[in-house]
Amino acid sequence: MKIGDMKFEGLWLDDPVHRAFLADDARAHFDFFRASLRPDGRIAALDETGAPRPDAPQELHAVARLVHSYALGQLCGQGGTADVVEAALAALTRDHRDPDHGGYVWAVQDRQIVDGIKLAYGQVFVLLAASTARIAGHSAAEPLFDDVAEVIETRFWDDAAGHLRDEFARDWTPFSTYRGMNANMHGVEAMLTAFEATGDTVWRDRAGRILTFFVGRMAPAHGWRLPEHYNEDWSVDPAYSGDPMFRPAGTTPGHSFELARLSIQHWDLCGRPANDAPAMARRLIERALSDAWLPEGGFAYTLGHDGHVAVADRYWWPVTEAIGAMATLLKVDPRPGDADWYRRLWVFAADHFIDAARGGWFPEVDAEGRHAHAQFAGKPDIYHSLQADLIPLIPSVSRMWEGIGTLKPLADRS
Repeated sequence: MKIGDMKFEGLWLDDPVHRAFLADDARAHFDFFRASLRPDGRIAALDETGAPRPDAPQELHAVARLVHSYALGQLCGQGGTADVVEAALAALTRDHRDPDHGGYVWAVQDRQIVDGIKLAYGQVFVLLAASTARIAGHSAAEPLFDDVAEVIETRFWDDAAGHLRDEFARDWTPFSTYRGMNANMHGVEAMLTAFEATGDTVWRDRAGRILTFFVGRMAPAHGWRLPEHYNEDWSVDPAYSGDPMFRPAGTTPGHSFELARLSIQHWDLCGRPANDAPAMARRLIERALSDAWLPEGGFAYTLGHDGHVAVADRYWWPVTEAIGAMATLLKVDPRPGDADWYRRLWVFAADHFIDAARGGWFPEVDAEGRHAHAQFAGKPDIYHSLQADLIPLIPSVSRMWEGIGTLKPLADRS
């Protein structure tokens, strides 16, 4: 049965049938991505059937996201997750930590470094992984947390600017002056989780400085669209065009959903002060919905700085992030139309991305709505779509593991 045919009553966020659907989809993720753990302890990228892709390298962000996701599963009472967390933590320390220069390298294959670049984007995912695993009680997470925290402090954090530097060569030689929103956005995510894990306010405060720049300054100055690319002095670089996936030209509306939700999480962790954080988050979310939702459904991947569609490719992760953003608004500031958007997003996801037979989500669809492989091979990772399931299930907008209860298959629920 398709989600659009299921008989939900009232607000989906509170409906027991919808909540059971979310928990069941989360459980299916854990079942599917367990195959990422190879018998020798390496972490595999998976094809659409769940088989390891033999020629794919082991990439830092994917391993770190696996730790984070399975630690969330452990905290939500999902069985069979702790050993995946332990194995992926070991892979980060054994395979990705640079024994010669420190920090964490981007890619290894057969336990040999094949890409030694040191990216803030990768290091902050290690911090996210260590933080969530620490909350879940894994002793191996504590030395990892301390190590990556020092790397971020000494190499990446620019205290004068209040942002993260982006990239170094393996030996820490600077090779570019690029500055970007994406690494800083995921830095906010990791820092807020580090605060949740430790109570150390330095993490929450640094996340706040990043948010003040992007949400408080850049977004309103640019029509509530977020410039992605910057020069060393943090002036916008409107002509930049880099990696078509991680650094595409223009603006990326999916990131507006992510950063808006994170700004509300930060507001919540600050005690919900009387400020404009929820209103500014809403402006970001509504602009991205208006600009990027295509007539046939799904979000355009990138926009020009004036809001025109630049790359109309439709990927799974902007839909997952919009789900998380709308669920968050429904909890803190529900308004007419929010619930309609939430339902629309889930119906589109179920019709186009969710693999109901095997678990996990397909990563992209073509212009006709068929599964496509132009940018992604297999199913890239568990992180985005799992969080789309979990964020609506939690009663608050932070501490993603609290209040869900045990995730069980539908057949096991009374």
